[in-house]
Amino acid sequence: MSLSARIVTAASNTLRSIGQSLDRAGASLEVCKHADKLVPSTRFVAVDGIAPTISPHAAFVAPSASVIGDVTLDKNASVWYGATIRGDVHKVSIGENTIVGDRAVIHVAKIAGDHPSIIGKNVTIGPGAIVHAATIQDNVVIGPSAQVLDGAVVESNAILSAGAVVTPGTIVKSGEYWSGNPAKLQRKVSAEEMANAARVIQDTLALARMHAYENFKDMEQLLKDEEYYEDATTRDPEYYPYVPEGKKVEEEGDVLGMGSPGLIFDSVLTNPEEGLKVREKKRREEQK
Repeated sequence: MSLSARIVTAASNTLRSIGQSLDRAGASLEVCKHADKLVPSTRFVAVDGIAPTISPHAAFVAPSASVIGDVTLDKNASVWYGATIRGDVHKVSIGENTIVGDRAVIHVAKIAGDHPSIIGKNVTIGPGAIVHAATIQDNVVIGPSAQVLDGAVVESNAILSAGAVVTPGTIVKSGEYWSGNPAKLQRKVSAEEMANAARVIQDTLALARMHAYENFKDMEQLLKDEEYYEDATTRDPEYYPYVPEGKKVEEEGDVLGMGSPGLIFDSVLTNPEEGLKVREKKRREEQK
């Protein structure tokens, strides 16, 4: 082997070794992985050895969300598509039934001030909203694209309108409705508004569970769902009856042990000799 070839080979081996080391280092940072799903897995990432703590009863964490560092997510909370929760220099705590809307951002502060983000129960954080190193008490509604900044406190049963900006250190009192930039008190929250906020929490919880179920499916299950849907919507109702997956094929709808025919069969032919016996039995009956 020539000198130049040996140099190229040595350099290639070195670069390959460096690349493998970087892959292993990156893999050690990601604490949760999913394979063969419809969309990429949620990014649960540890920071300084502290990984997010997600309740096993959390309603839903979207596959495109990022949950990073010292983050605690409680029972029935949901984090929607594109949202980012970043507890890299302080902690983030999110209470029961709380909704973190699409593309919302929750962050903390350590350099300019020292504030965690503490979010209570039954809180709705709208799409595109920002909670930066602030405290949000129970039953609060933060409108779409609203911002609650460093050291601010939003007390229970308060509402921030869409686009409201609560400046650093501001306290929004319980039961108040604020709007504007900078946000200011407009009026008291009505009983109807609070009742509507409670309904949104319950409706979103049901929706979150449905999204969690669908996103958990792998590609094999998605293909099965597509086949059964097409079969069910195109089969002539006068033809063999459609039999959903997991249901027992009725004897009169069975063909050679394969199930009811359509675009697909409802069961797999596992004993072909049995199918031949069925066909022979039917032939003899027809000859009598």
